[in-house]
Formats: sequence, structure tokens, C-alpha cells
Amino acid sequence: MRFVRYADGASAQVAVVDGDAVRDIAGAADLLPLVQAGPDALREAGETALRGGPARALAEITPLSPLAAPPTVRDFYAFEQHVRAGRASRGGKIDADWYELPVFYFSNPYAVTGCGDVRMTPGTERFDFELEVAAVVGRGGGDLTPRDAEDLIIGYCVLNDWSGRDVQRREMRQAMGPVKGKDTATGLGPYLVTPDEIADFREGSGHRLAMTCSVNGRPYSRALWSDVYWSFGEMIAYASRGTEVRPGDVIGSGTCGTGCILELSQTHGSDAYPWLRPGDEVVAAVEGLGELRNTVVPAVPVVPLR
Repeated sequence: MRFVRYADGASAQVAVVDGDAVRDIAGAADLLPLVQAGPDALREAGETALRGGPARALAEITPLSPLAAPPTVRDFYAFEQHVRAGRASRGGKIDADWYELPVFYFSNPYAVTGCGDVRMTPGTERFDFELEVAAVVGRGGGDLTPRDAEDLIIGYCVLNDWSGRDVQRREMRQAMGPVKGKDTATGLGPYLVTPDEIADFREGSGHRLAMTCSVNGRPYSRALWSDVYWSFGEMIAYASRGTEVRPGDVIGSGTCGTGCILELSQTHGSDAYPWLRPGDEVVAAVEGLGELRNTVVPAVPVVPLR
């Protein structure tokens, strides 16, 4: 099934996709309670709506993030091509530990957004997209094996990790990770797609499904999800080591090869792939999961600290 959350006047509504229509799930304004109730409850809610929930055309809605505020957002670094390109730009090679440790950082659960306007990072002159896949945890657990962790996944989404690269670069010189360079917006959606919908495409550590991104209609990025080095089972197992994951936690794959302007401009030059500006339309898509359509809008002014 495919679930969607959309604006309905001043509130939000969750629905299940039924061909070219959506059918509302009664009393559901956020997918998180249904995810926390477990896969059986989610499926039953979808089946009930398909049997007669109020319908409207899919083309008439603008998808929000399926989860209004996930409990956590962990973003990994799992595509080897992207890691290699980043290391090469700094004159180095992939650290050997990358093949042993599927590292991640915690992003901002309050900043998830769906389709529509996306504000730039305050203070940035180098705003970027990052094309990723996300898995949503449906059941909790700790110290998991990769096989057990894989079974916890309740659905997948497209993820766009919006980034202020100049802000990020300054912060990371302080050895504290990509702090304010990353947490203004994280695109998630447009749907929550249950694993059975794409099970036939399993290949390697992922799925043989195309990942693409365009800016103002011009193709920028293209990769395959199956190019990923670390599987979501492995990533979730690592996240659970010595602690736990809980229902609704979002696990990002990290950027696919060619999946951001930073990587493209290093290879082809900044004239060919300029940084994003207000008014740019960015479409991040994963075959089988849908398209996140966003328009970049100006940042809020930087508030001085001193």
C-alpha cells in the first residue's frame, strides 16, 4: 500500500492511495500513531479506507511529510560512489573504517517537510539537494541483527537532505558534524510505501529502482538504489547497537552517486551545476516511491548572536 498525508484546510489528513485517487483514513491526521500501532494496524486502516473511505483525486492534493515529526531522523552515508567523490575532492581516499562502520548523524525531526516550498538554510549562498531513500521503522528493538532489523521496516520514502554547504563546511571544521547546515529542512515523502509494493525489485543491498533528481526540468542526478553498499537492515542494526530504535524512526540512506550539486560541480564545474536559488524547482524521485516536488524560497534572515 501507499499512504499519504496532505493538507486539508487548516488541518492534515492521512489517506491511502487508490489508483489516481486517495481515500481518507477516518480520524487520522498523522501516520505516526498508525506506524506505532504496527504493520497489521496500518494495513487494516488502509484496507478499511479502500472499502469506502471518502475519495478525492490524487492530482488535487499536495503531499506533506507522512510523519509530522518522527521520533528521530538518522541519516547514513551508505553509497560508495558519493563517499569516494567527496574524499577525492579533499585529496584523499575512502577511510578503511567506512567499510566496517555505517556511520550516521542525527538530523532534525522538527524540520521534515513534504512537497511545496522549501526555505534555504539561513546564511547560505550554496544551497543544495541530496537525493536519498528513507526507511521508516515500524517496530522497536535493540542490539539487532541485520536480518531482524530488516523485518522492522514498515515502509519507504524518498528523502531529500537539503543542505547549506557553506554553513556546513564552517561547522564541520569544528569536528561536530553538519549542524545548522542540515537542519532547516529534510524532505520526506511523498508517500509511505510498504515493503511488499517493491519486494520484486530486491537486488544486492537495495532494490533495482532508479533514483533521479532534476532542477527546473533539467536532469541532474541518476543512480540505482541497488548501488548502495550498506543495506537498511545493516544500517538499522548499527543504529540499534547498545541502544534501541523505535516505531516511526526515520533512517536515511545518505546521498546516492551524482545525487547532489556538490558532487556534480566538483566533477563538471560550478557553471554547469550552479547552487540552488529562490524559484528553482527541484524534483527528487525514486522509482516506485514517487516524486518530491519542491520550490526553493529565500531563507529567513540570520538573527545575530552578539
